Amino acid sequence: MSTTTVTFVTPKAPAPPGQPDISYAPDYEKWQARAARRLKEGNLPKTLPDGYPVKLAGNLVWEGETVAESYDWTYVLSAEQLDEIDRAVDHFKGLGLPLGHLTQETFPLPNLHGELRRLSAELHDGHGFFVIRGLRVDEHTREENVIIYAGVSAHIGAQRGRQDHKFNGEKADVVLSHIKDLTWSQNNGVIGSPAYTTDKQVFHTDSGDIVSLFALETSAAGGASKLASTWRVYNEIAATRPDLIHTLSQSWDMEVFEKADKQYTERPLLFRFPATESTPERVALQYGRRYFVGFGALPRSPNIPPITEAQAEALDTLHFLGEKYCVNTDFQKGDMQYINNLAIFHARDGFTDTPEKRRHLLRLWLRDPENAWPIPDVLKPRWAQLYDGVTPEGEVFPLEPYIRSASNKGR
Repeated sequence: MSTTTVTFVTPKAPAPPGQPDISYAPDYEKWQARAARRLKEGNLPKTLPDGYPVKLAGNLVWEGETVAESYDWTYVLSAEQLDEIDRAVDHFKGLGLPLGHLTQETFPLPNLHGELRRLSAELHDGHGFFVIRGLRVDEHTREENVIIYAGVSAHIGAQRGRQDHKFNGEKADVVLSHIKDLTWSQNNGVIGSPAYTTDKQVFHTDSGDIVSLFALETSAAGGASKLASTWRVYNEIAATRPDLIHTLSQSWDMEVFEKADKQYTERPLLFRFPATESTPERVALQYGRRYFVGFGALPRSPNIPPITEAQAEALDTLHFLGEKYCVNTDFQKGDMQYINNLAIFHARDGFTDTPEKRRHLLRLWLRDPENAWPIPDVLKPRWAQLYDGVTPEGEVFPLEPYIRSASNKGR
């Protein structure tokens, strides 16, 4: 599979007044020039914020060039396991229940269950990511593939988070998203996220504890899925630019791309978890570049304070260190990829589709109550938006792609 990085094709979002010279497409030379300028100006903190670790250690600290030497992240399903999944599909369909009732009990995997629980532990306490390979996508209908995806995932993270609050104009708990280029079939003037284009997606996190993707089809070229260890990047920044740890752990004005009482929220991007009797010291990263610089049809609002030069440098530092230390998971058709969204951040190369071969992923935002990390107080309102009040009766699993509200100018 080619990992060619296709150039950005979506028109650049206009910047609000007072915004630093930064856009969604990272510019290495601008990043280097900004860093040199800020270092020359001086007066930057030389020590880390109180309580932040000098260096993190453990399995979550890894580099893309060497992680394969010690960790095999691809779990290949056997013929017996695939047959067990098919039996679970038949069992669930025989119950006649809505898809929101997909659980460990209604999608029984008596032999595979233990392995999936082990993999959930790997997400939370191990390397933070894995890929399940070998699912027979072409042997199933779209609805059956959704049943398989949600059913298998229920054994890894029992809770599904809402990714949109309405569907077909009606209030709904949409728990499944389609990640696909829609510029060929939709008015490109409403798309405000690279998820619905062929553009490169720069390094970012999603929302929730676990982010999962299921490849129904891959692109004709490009589209590599890239993962980076937040902890490895943290160690690099802490050692070389402790002032940026201050920047990342201070409050940012983050745009809300949905209709809300307030158009932005104030919160840090980087969080620290002190060690407990049962857990080590941890840090977590939660951010998306487009919430600070805009993308496509959703530029950053002029009614929100512009980001600072320090914040612009921090955004580029995260991206380019992500590029430096990332691994390409060699995403293939039929793969289900799972990542710890608090410990891993991710990106995607741009790609090229053809009429015969269009990249099409399904996405779930999951939470495993048994293994979940604690959530910082400032993130609890967002987590409540994702997970609170989601009922089996209210869950919606769209079978066809559409642009979700937070990415749609026409919302």
